[in-house]
Amino acid sequence: MSDAASSAARCQPRAWVDNAVRLIEADARRSADTHLLRYPLPSAWSDRVDVALYLKDESTHITGSLKHRLARSLFLYALCNGWIGENTTIIEASSGSTAVSEAYFAALLGLPFIAVMPSSTSAAKIKLIEAQGGRCHFVAESSQVYAEAERLAEETGGHYLDQFTNAERATDWRGNNNIAESIYVQMDQEAHPIPEWIVVGAGTGGTCATIGRYIRYRRHATRLCVVDPENSAFYAAYAQGDPHVVTGMSSRIEGIGRPRVEPSFLPSVVDRMIRVPDAASIAAARHASAVLGRRVGPSTGTNLWGAFTVLAEMAASGRSGSVVTLIADSGDRYADTYFSDEWLANAGLDPSAATEVLVEFERSGRWL
Repeated sequence: MSDAASSAARCQPRAWVDNAVRLIEADARRSADTHLLRYPLPSAWSDRVDVALYLKDESTHITGSLKHRLARSLFLYALCNGWIGENTTIIEASSGSTAVSEAYFAALLGLPFIAVMPSSTSAAKIKLIEAQGGRCHFVAESSQVYAEAERLAEETGGHYLDQFTNAERATDWRGNNNIAESIYVQMDQEAHPIPEWIVVGAGTGGTCATIGRYIRYRRHATRLCVVDPENSAFYAAYAQGDPHVVTGMSSRIEGIGRPRVEPSFLPSVVDRMIRVPDAASIAAARHASAVLGRRVGPSTGTNLWGAFTVLAEMAASGRSGSVVTLIADSGDRYADTYFSDEWLANAGLDPSAATEVLVEFERSGRWL
């Protein structure tokens, strides 16, 4: 935020800010917590090991994805820091679910919202953002979105929410009904209430930072596994201990993976990372959609591939326990992409081999 914009925000009447916080808190109170679903595992395991898999269904948020939590936190963080006032234009560098959720909260507060995105962004994504009242601003290359968002904030006297920097600091990781606290509360009456593993992907890194910190704060024995798609810098940075890794390529799995290591990614709270092939992510999303009777998004497929990996390791060692992962968003958003055979062929993605692995896993419990 520019000096002039910051000064303007400070001069806003406290009454407006108080009411803005009230509106966001009231919106949260009107929303029930997201469901925790039990996923059916191979029956071949039932007579030799007691393991369970749970899916935290974030697609049931009003804006349809896990990013609803992040958007709410980013707005509260900016409001309580005095960065947003009654006439502030809200800016974000995003072409996906974060922008959809942020556009919703901007509209709730009566504020204009601009999402900065590459000109190659699909019409379907643009439509979702515009349906929430947002405006889309295009740049030629994906690497330009950060600088352009900063420029627009300066030009308009607005506030750049900057999800990639602020995700890990905007969320109250000690509790306050964050996603980590919600998982443990909902697991309380299960046979294995303290998960052996929680498996999540990383886009900003905010979710895994929140969960990893909460695990340590509550002294749980749970370990955190972060799954990463192809073309993403997070896995290589973790493996090499180098936060400066850059891939130069965008992730093909919507919502996770980044060409650079974002400031909100905290490898120190991660116990393990698994690199998941893009074709496997898509195969797992399609497989789980058939099992659940409704479509789930591709990043959910990435999560499940990682969850199946750690569950199979537990079963092979005779270790009982539970694993929790996330349904990040609905697969209905991707009917023309990841669920289209024609689109996959054009993208050079063939999920058939990974699909065979999943079918055999479901039948026999054998993994890879």
